[in-house]
Amino acid sequence: MDNQNKLRVTQEYEKLSDELKEQIKLVYPEGYSQHIFSFTNKDGGKTSALRFETDEKVYLIRMSISEAESLIAEDDDYDEDGNLRDDVRDDYEDKHSDADYLSDNDNYDG
Repeated sequence: MDNQNKLRVTQEYEKLSDELKEQIKLVYPEGYSQHIFSFTNKDGGKTSALRFETDEKVYLIRMSISEAESLIAEDDDYDEDGNLRDDVRDDYEDKHSDADYLSDNDNYDG
């Protein structure tokens, strides 16, 4: 599906399914904060988000840089340096090996 025709969804991280959260961790194994970008929402307000794309949707996951840092610091899947633990990465890669769209997210910079 063409990127322009995909449904765009703005959502809170906490409301995402566990499956999506795991896939996002695979795309951003070194944390989220350096991938946050700002945009103007449909109401004209400034907001910041992390971008994640599936076959059908482009997710703009609302979070600030400080929220992104907190999420990683509190997540046991990440080590004390903020990197996805190797054992967790291996488990999630096996679990989501059929999600071809994960490689489409590599190094997206807003």
